Amino acid sequence: MNGSESEIVKSPCVSICALDEDDVCVGCYRTGYEISNWGGMSADEKRDVIVLVKEREKTSYIG
Repeated sequence: MNGSESEIVKSPCVSICALDEDDVCVGCYRTGYEISNWGGMSADEKRDVIVLVKEREKTSYIG
């Protein structure tokens, strides 16, 4: 395990849990799959999801 792997990556959850028609949470912008598997992901995988979350949030029509 390398140094970055031991870091804790905070969940983007904001306690608004509702999946839209594309299976993306309207609160945290993770997919159902990403939410379900978050606990078993490595720190690097979680960081990859965070990048995707930021992109989804930018293109969201909500707000």
